[in-house]
Amino acid sequence: MTPGGRPHIVPVTFAVDGDVIYSAVDAKPKTTTRLARLSNIAAEPRVAVLADHYEADWDRLWWARADGTATVLAAPATTAAPLALLARRYPHYGASPPSGPVIRVHVERWTGWAASAG
Repeated sequence: MTPGGRPHIVPVTFAVDGDVIYSAVDAKPKTTTRLARLSNIAAEPRVAVLADHYEADWDRLWWARADGTATVLAAPATTAAPLALLARRYPHYGASPPSGPVIRVHVERWTGWAASAG
């Protein structure tokens, strides 16, 4: 959320470990290294992460939302394990680990929906 109270939506790569979600600031082109998502977390750490799945077969649609509290990890001792988790999900990160900080979200509430039970 921005300091003015507006939602700030950013697509991210992520990995889940129980009730914790990790995302890293990676090397994709950015216009600045002073990212709004990081300053917004510092000002208001309550965040939501939304993952959705789309297919032409609408019986296979689903979404999951995680509401929680975010912190920004920068020290190598705190980012090593999350980066390894992300590299297992995104092989590119194994060859080229993100150099930016890691965002850790402690999930307090999970919600979701699926078009079908199967």
